Amino acid sequence: MSRDIVLKESFAVKKKTKMAVLGIGLVMPSFLTLLVLVIYPVTLAIMESFQNEDNVFSLDNYKYIFTEPLILQNIKHTLVVTFISCILTLGASYLLAIYLNFNKSIFSKIINKLYFIPLFIPGVIAIYGFINFYRDNGWVARIIGENNMPSIIYDMKGLLMINVWFNVPFTTMLLLSALQAIPNSVIESAKDAGASKIRLFIHFILPLSYKTMLVALTFLFMGLIGSFTAPFLIDRNAPQMLGVSMQQHFSVYNEIGQSSALAVFMFLLCSIVGYFYIHNNMKESKKDMF
Repeated sequence: MSRDIVLKESFAVKKKTKMAVLGIGLVMPSFLTLLVLVIYPVTLAIMESFQNEDNVFSLDNYKYIFTEPLILQNIKHTLVVTFISCILTLGASYLLAIYLNFNKSIFSKIINKLYFIPLFIPGVIAIYGFINFYRDNGWVARIIGENNMPSIIYDMKGLLMINVWFNVPFTTMLLLSALQAIPNSVIESAKDAGASKIRLFIHFILPLSYKTMLVALTFLFMGLIGSFTAPFLIDRNAPQMLGVSMQQHFSVYNEIGQSSALAVFMFLLCSIVGYFYIHNNMKESKKDMF
C-alpha cells in the first residue's frame, strides 16, 4: 500500500516538473525577445547616458538636456503636442464609438465598416498625401486660394491633425469594444427609470468604459511622445519633438550620450504613465477580490 502511495507521489512530482519545464519553455521565447529588444537596449542607453566623451561616469548629458534652452523648448513642445493630441483623439474616438454603438442607421453601419481603413495605410504614404493636400500650393489651396490657406504643413496644427487621423481608428476600436460589452439591460433599465442621456452617460456609460479609456490613453501617450515619422516630415524645424531631436543628436551630431539621455528621459515619462495605469488596475483588482 505504501509503495503505491510512493509511486503516486513520484508520478505527481514528475508531472509537476514536466509542467514547470513546459511553462518555462513557453515563456522563454517571449522573455528572450523582451531581453534582446527591450531590456538590453534600455540598459545600454542608461549606461551611455551617464558617460561623457571619455567614457567616464558623468552627469553632463543630463545637465545638457535640462539646461540647454533648445532642448527645454523641445521637451515643452513634445508634451504640449502629446497632451493635445491625446485629448483630441480620445474625444473624437469616444464620440465616434458612442455614435456607432447606439445609432443603428445605415450611415452608422457604413462608417462602422470604413473607419478603420487608416490602420491599413502605410504611414509614409498617408503623410505624403497629407502634405500634398494641405501644403501652401496643395489641393485645398487651389480650391480656396493660396492667400486664404492657413499654415498647416510645417506647423503644429498639421502635426495635431495627422496624429488624430492616425490614432482615431485604433482608439475607436478599443472604446467601441468596451461600449459593446455594456449590457443592454442596464441601458434600458436606466431609460425606463427616466434617466436623461447626460445622466445615462455620466452614471453608466462612462464608469463602465473608464478602464478601456485608460488603456487607450496609455497607448496614445506612449505612441505619440516618441513618434518620429510624422514630426520629422510635417512639424516645424524648431522646436522639435523629442524623437526627432534624439535622432539628430545621434546621427547628425554624433552625440550618443546626449541622445541616450533623451531616450532615458522619454522612457521615464512613459514609465510614469504606465505606473498610473498599473496602479489603477491593481486597485481595481483588490476591489474585485474583496
